[in-house]
Amino acid sequence: MRRRTGVRARDAVVTGIGLCLPGPQDPVFTAEDLWEVASSGTSCLVKKGVYYGSVNLSEEAFAERVPGIPEFFSRHYTDAHRFGLVSLAQACLDAGLDVRRDLEEAALLVGRGGVDANIDSYLAVLRADPAAYPVAEALEMFVAAEQAVTPSDVALVQGALTRSRAATFTVSCGCASSALQIGNALGMIASGEADIVVVTGVDVFSVTMIRNIQRLLSGAQQAYDAMRSTDMPSLLPSFDALMRPYDQRAECINHGEGSATVVIESREHAFRRDARLYGQVLSQVTTRDGLANPLACDETGKALVAAVRGCLGDTWEIGQVPYIHGGSDGNGVVTAFEANAVRELYGSAAGEVLMSSQEGCFGHNGAPAGCLGVALTLLMMGHGQVCPTTNCELPAEGLPFDPVPGSVPRPLDFDYAFSFNYQVGGVKSAILLGSPDI
Repeated sequence: MRRRTGVRARDAVVTGIGLCLPGPQDPVFTAEDLWEVASSGTSCLVKKGVYYGSVNLSEEAFAERVPGIPEFFSRHYTDAHRFGLVSLAQACLDAGLDVRRDLEEAALLVGRGGVDANIDSYLAVLRADPAAYPVAEALEMFVAAEQAVTPSDVALVQGALTRSRAATFTVSCGCASSALQIGNALGMIASGEADIVVVTGVDVFSVTMIRNIQRLLSGAQQAYDAMRSTDMPSLLPSFDALMRPYDQRAECINHGEGSATVVIESREHAFRRDARLYGQVLSQVTTRDGLANPLACDETGKALVAAVRGCLGDTWEIGQVPYIHGGSDGNGVVTAFEANAVRELYGSAAGEVLMSSQEGCFGHNGAPAGCLGVALTLLMMGHGQVCPTTNCELPAEGLPFDPVPGSVPRPLDFDYAFSFNYQVGGVKSAILLGSPDI
């Protein structure tokens, strides 16, 4: 558990947002780009056999936003490297920080879930014949492998760009990865270990792999039904229709790629340099359902309730939080445990709670989800509007909360909000966020 200390100087405030996400035409880079997409409920997913969110980052766009990297290293970058560097550079620009001069004492925390971006470099080394490989090419392969074959790939190149001398490490917990790193950042700020912590979530998913999974699953439902136990969902996931969180027609999950970065500073450090504040990270708690099945979730939502109550502690009350940024990807199991958690937490007031998901904007992108949820929620708080649930037009029956259907944001004046993230195996993360000056 990571909690703020109550000392205002060590409050953890968000001062920068940077992105490298799919866009309607060009990639989404800035907080303004993000708001334009999310506030209108715009879906950037394109059907490629399955619906998918592609960043489509050109070499020119990368070089423009992250110039001056030695070509000896950059020619071996994967998309994960490029996305993570772009969102880092954009977040620093947004925060008024020079990415090459102002982060030498900053901690760099990265969340990574998938390994798709690492596979080609890994297999190239595995399949190479050392006896027949030219020396020059062997050196190139070594550099590519050292940069790309581990989940710490993005942290390596971010550390080199910033020349950071502080803590630099990666957490891998699937879709909750950067949410956990938000909690680590909060602890580092509160303890005085760092005054600036930059948190990035980045993942890349192979469209070919997703298509193959879809083909494999299409004929597997009958066999699955025969072996399914009570703690397993009734339907296998599907990827070939448009994802619709909280909608009556929710039956599919769509994936996407990209990166999201937030700059978190101590309040005193941000004040000294007159930085603009998006809001505060107040607490973050991670729990797990405790099931023996490594792929299942408990639909009762008890672990999510525990995470929320851990965040609130004795300092805040659930009635102070009128909005939740949900982690729903269109999966009925996710909707079930979110709904049950909201009922348990809010009781008779649950119907007044707004809970929306923007996963349909960019696709379910894994590790970026934690940073993206923080960025989106603080933008909503600042605008006094809640973004609609993208692709939700016909709310599912029995939801205890208002999912904000349609494509128009809902006015709401609020100072506190939760952002939820989950990982396969029953991991639940809750982040409590607040406006800048509460």
